[in-house]
Amino acid sequence: MTAQTDTPNSVTTVYQVSGMSCGHCEGSVSSEISEIAGVSSVKAVAASGEVTVVSAAPLDESAVRAAVDEAGFELVTKA
Repeated sequence: MTAQTDTPNSVTTVYQVSGMSCGHCEGSVSSEISEIAGVSSVKAVAASGEVTVVSAAPLDESAVRAAVDEAGFELVTKA
């Protein structure tokens, strides 16, 4: 996770995902993350590896990691 911004009715979190290289990759990651309960939007950008997620409440990072893994990519953890 690289950034999190809270607004009155939603939380926006930016994750770093390695391995995305095309629009199909973006779609796979977005599709898997959008299945997590509470997620209202997902925008993945292969060029930067950033995935911006808007949700009703902060997400459990392990759920996001599992979704990214299911799509065939890796959630990057900042040290």
